[in-house]
Amino acid sequence: MATTEIKLDPTTKKLSIIGFSGDFDKLVAVFTLATGAAAVGYEVNLFFTFWGLDGIKIKQGRSPVGKGFLPKVFGLFMGGLKSAPVSRLNFGGISPAIFRYLMRKNNVATLEELVEAAKVLGINFYACEMAMHILGIQKSDLIPEVKEVLGVASFLKIADGGQTLFI
Repeated sequence: MATTEIKLDPTTKKLSIIGFSGDFDKLVAVFTLATGAAAVGYEVNLFFTFWGLDGIKIKQGRSPVGKGFLPKVFGLFMGGLKSAPVSRLNFGGISPAIFRYLMRKNNVATLEELVEAAKVLGINFYACEMAMHILGIQKSDLIPEVKEVLGVASFLKIADGGQTLFI
């Protein structure tokens, strides 16, 4: 495989990613791009909203997290990193295990390792205030690395001047 030299624009040193999906493969993409960018000196901001919040929950497994009946039902569907389904060909939930096996076999960081690397690299984690209200999630339900719960306008100010991706 040929390698291509990548030339970075010195004025573009910020990457912001909106993590909307809680699917395993999409969370892998979020954290792979984030850690790669941070490793080459970018400021990286991750904004988790709706099902993407599943990637930053403390409690793993399907449990009734949230306040109120409907949020608790949603909480049962949000299982955290260990329960994240693959977006296509999930095969009754076995695909994430297959992917983790293939990642380890090919010496590629697993989703959990990517999340830990993001923490070590000082990537900024933010949670969407509106989505948290709707889903009944509290900041205490999220990993301690979440810097702030904020609205879209505040996140856009943080992201200003860099590239923004939506996954």
